[in-house]
Amino acid sequence: MAKTPSDIRSLARSHTETALSTLAGIAQNGTSESARVAASVALLDRGWGKPTQPISGDEDGDAIKLIHKIERVIVDPSNQNT
Repeated sequence: MAKTPSDIRSLARSHTETALSTLAGIAQNGTSESARVAASVALLDRGWGKPTQPISGDEDGDAIKLIHKIERVIVDPSNQNT
């Protein structure tokens, strides 16, 4: 039987302590440097959130330009096709 998203979330959250302990163990004793870095980053992301990403412009370094278009359409109510 399919689980609801809240059931899945609850089940996943029930394994938080085990997952964090596993990540901490890999961060301290992992056999490769890349595994230790990945586990450390995962722990920091979970504890402090991911770092904010700056918004950059195009390749020339210009700031991002937002263009908004507002259009006014005047409709003659007596000439509407329904």
